[in-house]
Order: sequence, then structure tokens, then C-alpha cells
Amino acid sequence: MPTENPTPGAARPLSELKAKMLLEGTVSRIDLSGAFIDVGAEREGFAHISALAEQHVNRVEDVLKLGQNVSAWVRKVDAAHGRLELTLVKPLDVEWNEIKKGSVVPGKVVRLEKFGAFVEIGAERPGLVHISELANGYVNDPAEVVKVGEAIEVMVLGVDRKKKQIQLSLKALETRTAKEVEEEQKTEEPPLTAMQAAFLKAQQSSEATLAAADGRPAHGSSAKIRREQEEILSRTLQGSTRK
Repeated sequence: MPTENPTPGAARPLSELKAKMLLEGTVSRIDLSGAFIDVGAEREGFAHISALAEQHVNRVEDVLKLGQNVSAWVRKVDAAHGRLELTLVKPLDVEWNEIKKGSVVPGKVVRLEKFGAFVEIGAERPGLVHISELANGYVNDPAEVVKVGEAIEVMVLGVDRKKKQIQLSLKALETRTAKEVEEEQKTEEPPLTAMQAAFLKAQQSSEATLAAADGRPAHGSSAKIRREQEEILSRTLQGSTRK
């Protein structure tokens, strides 16, 4: 993720900042509950003591010092009230509330078990593609379908935030692709009937003859060919009506 730096000499409006944005700043104040960090915005950002490190922190001074340069991510921003919350712990690429059932997400296979494959999608924990969701056909071993380290796309079948479980599927993507192909085929023009094909062939032949006739000095040829076309069309329509 690229670092967002403000324009030199200009205070950056809070309205330009977004959640998870990476900023460079300097520790400007320290108190018992956290640290204030100057990131070049119109307001200092505040990082709570619980957001200073992945492990528990007893005292802010144990991890930060005044004037220290740090990298911080935007946790929350409220431009209307002039509030900027920061964190020194890199946020997840995908938060639990961002995982939606039915969405298709990129991932990487990180572990294989007899019952399925675990796929890292950027959330707090990898999701599981159960062996029954690896393919439409029977799968005896997950290694038959995917390999550790392989980049794949998966569909989210469900998410349990309390248990921190994510159910994923490869089979659902195959099914969706098959349905898309079927829908595309339905929208294609139907094939010509034998009668329609015969008429089209006769028409093309007559047009070629007409073009040749127009290049000769003889009179009446064009009118004759047009009459032949009208007769072919009439017979075709009559045959179609009888059916």
C-alpha cells in the first residue's frame, strides 16, 4: 500500500483521508491513553494505546517517544467534527463486515486438509473450501484440484463472525460460469430454417446475376431478375404459411 504524504507546507483536509490509508507522521504528544501524531493534516491524529502494537502495551512510553517518526493507518475519520483516529497496527485488507455472502474474492491456497482447502482472502483468518465445494464432480483429495500457494478466485457461501469462520466455494463459480454460457446461447440468433437458407442462397445468386447484367448493354435483364426474386419470395412465404 503506497504512503500518502501531504503537500509540503499545506495542511491536508480531513475530508481527503480514507479508512486504511497509510500515512507518515511524527509523535507530537503522549498521554496515558495513547499518542497524538502529526500526519500533516488539519488536525492531529490520535492512536489509542490499544492500537499501538499487536501485543498488549502497558505504557505508551514503552513503544513510542516524542518526536519519533512513525507509519500509521487511518482507523476512522470524522471531518465534520475534526476527529482522526489512527492505528500503528496494519489493518486487515478485508474486515469481517466487508465479507458478503455471494461475493467473489481473490485468494491464495495456504493449507490443504483431507476435508478441504484453506484460502487466505485478506481477512483475520483463512476461509475454508470444503472438499464438497471444490468441484462439481467427486473429489477424493483436495490436492487433485488445488495446490498450496496457488492463486484462485472463490465465492463466499457464508460467514460466521462470532466463530470467525468463512465458508468458500470453487464449485459455485463453475456453476455460475455454466449458467452464464447458457444465457449467452439463449440470446444468440436461432439458426436459419432450410427454407430460409434456400431463399437466402437464391437471393445472393440473383444479386450476383443482377450485378453482371447491369454491366451489359442488353435491356430488360434487371427487370427479369427482380421478377424472379419476387417469385422466390412469394413461394417461400406461401410455404411458410402452409406450415
